[in-house]
Amino acid sequence: MSNIQVATLGGGCFWCTEAVFQEVEGVEKVVSGYSGGTVPGHPTYREICSGLTGHAEVIQITFDADVISYQDILIIFMTTHDPTTLNQQGADRGTQYRSVIYFHDDKQEQIAKNVIDEISTYYENPIVTENSPLNVFYEAEAEHQNYYRTHPTQGYCSFVITPKLTKLRKLHSDKLKA
Repeated sequence: MSNIQVATLGGGCFWCTEAVFQEVEGVEKVVSGYSGGTVPGHPTYREICSGLTGHAEVIQITFDADVISYQDILIIFMTTHDPTTLNQQGADRGTQYRSVIYFHDDKQEQIAKNVIDEISTYYENPIVTENSPLNVFYEAEAEHQNYYRTHPTQGYCSFVITPKLTKLRKLHSDKLKA
């Protein structure tokens, strides 16, 4: 019997975080989308890129907690992007690229606080990852789903996502799909 749970995370461009978690054992589905903004209604990618909606690019991960814990999901998340840069990941800049954990309940909130505290000792600079309740998740347009898998030779994928996957494989090889 499976123990299906959901995590919602933003670590810069959703193409990057989506590609990372698609390789993790126990992850059943990863959907790119938007969350955390103040503009009502379903935003478009163009609106998100303006930085005016308040939404972040996020992924929603459906996972089997009997295979991988929420804590392990967060440890992978916190070590495959830079949680110390405010509103930026690499060359991607703006509030839509912020580091954020959107918790779904009190238990997730506490686990996120604990992981942030634990991981903070590994970084020279302070962690700026936001830990906030999930209010709404909007699924991104179809062309943003499975982006790395459908465009592996595209420049951004080659130069930004592939190195993240190399880091994932180095740090978390025991958590990856066979």
